[in-house]
Amino acid sequence: MKETAKSHITFVIVAGIVRPVMNLLMNKKWEGLEKLPAGGFIAVPNHCTEIDPLVIGHMLYNQKRMPHFLAKGSLFKVPVLGSVLRNTKQVPVERSTAGANRSLQVAREVVDEGGAIIIYPEGTLTRDPELWPMKGHTGAARMALESGIPVVPMAHWGAHEVFPRYAKRFHVFPRKTSRVLVGDPVDLSAFAGRPLDKATLTEATNVIMDAISELLASLRGGQPPLVRWDPSAHNQSTHGRFVERGGNPGTASNPGTAADSGTATDGVQ
Repeated sequence: MKETAKSHITFVIVAGIVRPVMNLLMNKKWEGLEKLPAGGFIAVPNHCTEIDPLVIGHMLYNQKRMPHFLAKGSLFKVPVLGSVLRNTKQVPVERSTAGANRSLQVAREVVDEGGAIIIYPEGTLTRDPELWPMKGHTGAARMALESGIPVVPMAHWGAHEVFPRYAKRFHVFPRKTSRVLVGDPVDLSAFAGRPLDKATLTEATNVIMDAISELLASLRGGQPPLVRWDPSAHNQSTHGRFVERGGNPGTASNPGTAADSGTATDGVQ
């Protein structure tokens, strides 16, 4: 199946606005594109700046793979925005069991149509001081194991120099380059047939996070921490903004950014 005519037209309109802006903001270097599956898949990138969804969405759209994000169900009720989200078949996320089942149904439709579902396993912008991937949520692993959808790890680096985490303005000059590296689909075959309990999902999530960290290490030329940053171990909130200096590290400040509040990036839990 392919995207509907309405979905295609809406994507073209949105891309006509977003792509020129992204090209103006930064140079691009995309690697590993040949590893994208022929059919639909779950993309799991790292998350270090609010414009990450635009970076990954731009790359996928240019490969003729329509990007679909998990978005809070309430956003679908917002005039105009809700229409755009529905027309481009973004995936609504609700916390109820019925809502989760609807989300999974839409996700399967997206994959059947050859689209890409983008899930940020970290659930919010990384709290790691050096911007390495932090402890992941289990939503991507659960969706993959429940549905058999392949999981493709991705890492990007450089966009955070254009728009640093929680920044208020863009830094266009000197011109920066955003690099994206696509990895091989994550092998989750070891978890086939196992009950989807907390232990299984946590283990599968760690495998996914390892793959993302390895890709980012390749881009950065460094080594990620041996132990991933855990916000709860540092008295930090797991969602929304946090105060890094001049306040309590665990408090949220000004929640509501597209990356931290509007997009339900932690998957269907």
